[in-house]
Amino acid sequence: MDIALNFFGDHHAPLKAIAQQLGINKAVCTVPYSAKQSAYIESWHTLALRSQMLEMKQYGMEIAVLEGIKFIDAAKLGTNDADQAIDNFCTLLKNMHQLGIKTVCYNWMPIFGWFRTNLEVPVRGGALATAFSLDAVKDLEETSAGKVKAEDLWKNLAYFMSRVVPVAEMYKIQLALHPDDPPVGEIAGVERILTSSDAMMKAIDLVPSEYNGIAFCQGTFATMGSNVPKEIRRFDKRIHFAHFRDVTGNAEQFVECFADDGITDMEETIESYYDIGFKGVIRPDHTPTFIGENNQIPGYGILGNLFTIGYLRGLMEAIEKRKIRENQRL
Repeated sequence: MDIALNFFGDHHAPLKAIAQQLGINKAVCTVPYSAKQSAYIESWHTLALRSQMLEMKQYGMEIAVLEGIKFIDAAKLGTNDADQAIDNFCTLLKNMHQLGIKTVCYNWMPIFGWFRTNLEVPVRGGALATAFSLDAVKDLEETSAGKVKAEDLWKNLAYFMSRVVPVAEMYKIQLALHPDDPPVGEIAGVERILTSSDAMMKAIDLVPSEYNGIAFCQGTFATMGSNVPKEIRRFDKRIHFAHFRDVTGNAEQFVECFADDGITDMEETIESYYDIGFKGVIRPDHTPTFIGENNQIPGYGILGNLFTIGYLRGLMEAIEKRKIRENQRL
C-alpha cells in the first residue's frame, strides 16, 4: 500500500516542500483544497482538478484520492437540489477519469460531517488532541434542517448509489464511503446511520459493485467497538482507502490520541492490510498538535503527520520483512 500526505488548505504547504524527503509521492486533496480557486470554476470542474494536479506535480506527487466532497448535502437530505448535486458528483467522476485520479472518498453525514466537542484536550507530553463527548451534545437544539431521520438518509443513500455507482463503473473510479464520525445515533436532531460495521456493509451492498467500497477509518471503527484488524479482513477488497489513526474511549466519549498510544493493536492492523492484499492509499488522520505548533486546523498539524508517517512506515517495514522471512522458510 502507499502512504499519502493530505493537503487540506494552505496550512499544509510546508508538507509539499518536504514530501520527497519523506519518500511520499501520493497526495490526498479536497475538492478544491485551495482558496486560490476561482469563484467561477466549480470544484468538480476539470480546470479546478487540473490546477491541483499541476501544483502537486511540482512537488513530485500525484493526486491519488479526492475527499471532503462538500457539495452533496442536498443529495443526503433529499432536497429539491438533490438531482443536481448527484449530477455534479457524476461530472466529478468523469473529470477524475480524464485526469487519472482513481479514488473519491465521501460521507453520508449531512450538516455536520465529522464532529468534535473539544479541540484542545492535552494528551501525551502536552500535545493537543480533539475529543468527543455525547453528554455535551445531548441538549443541542435542532438545526434549521429540522429532524433528519435515519430512514430518509437510507432512502437517499440508496437513490444516490443507484445513480452514481454505474457512472463509477463506467469511469473505473473507486467510491470510498466514510463511516459516520462519531458513530452515534443523533446530533442536534440529525440522525446518523453509518455507525457500525454492519451498517457500512449494508450500505455498500445497496448497489453491489467492485467500485462501491469504503474508506476504512481506523479511528471510527475503533470507537464503534469493532476489532479493527478483524474488520479489515472482513471488508477485504471493499476497502478502497484508509485513514490511519487511533483513539482512547468509545463512541460516547473518546480522545484522538497518538497512533501508538490508543486502544488498537496497530501491528496486527497493518498486518491485516497485507493479508488482504490492500494496494490502495493510507494516510495519517487526526493527529495531535505538538507544543509550539499552530492549532488552527485541529487534527491536521504538520508535526503530527510526520510522527505518524514514521511510525506507520516502521510498522510496514517490520511486517514486510517478517513475511519475507516466513516465506523463505516455507
